[in-house]
Amino acid sequence: MASSSGNDDDLTIPRAAINKMIKETLPNVRVANDARELVVNCCTEFIHLVSSEANEICNKSEKKTISPEHVINALESLGFGSYITEVKDVLQECKSVALKRRKASSRLENLGIPEEELLRQQQELFAKARQQQAELAQQEWLQMQQAAEQAHMAATSASAGQQAGSSQDEDDDDDICL
Repeated sequence: MASSSGNDDDLTIPRAAINKMIKETLPNVRVANDARELVVNCCTEFIHLVSSEANEICNKSEKKTISPEHVINALESLGFGSYITEVKDVLQECKSVALKRRKASSRLENLGIPEEELLRQQQELFAKARQQQAELAQQEWLQMQQAAEQAHMAATSASAGQQAGSSQDEDDDDDICL
């Protein structure tokens, strides 16, 4: 199925990837440049063919996303049924590699510390934080008590000073009357 759009060059597999696959698959064989170009074009056309068929199967099943099952069914309907076992093996391998990557990227897995130990350490940190918070609250309460006591003492001494001053004024008044 040839594409009718004018930008076929944009829809090809990178030549470096194809060259690498050819060298890995056929290490002792020389492949001419025009043969490499033909392989690139065949691969691109094959991908277009399978993806178009998978898209039709996807649309018939009223789905919006092409799944691996749609691709496998497309291979079967296009006459590539003999490859399905190998395709399923590759799919399973891709899934396990993806799962390993997700696990490897997990910070917990990279630490090498069992989850139970991490939970215990977390609980210790929470307990320390609660203790520090309680100590700070108690210090603040003591400071408020001291401030209130000092204010009370200042008010008491000011009141006593006023009473002493007013008593002395009365004594001074008594002296004048005599």
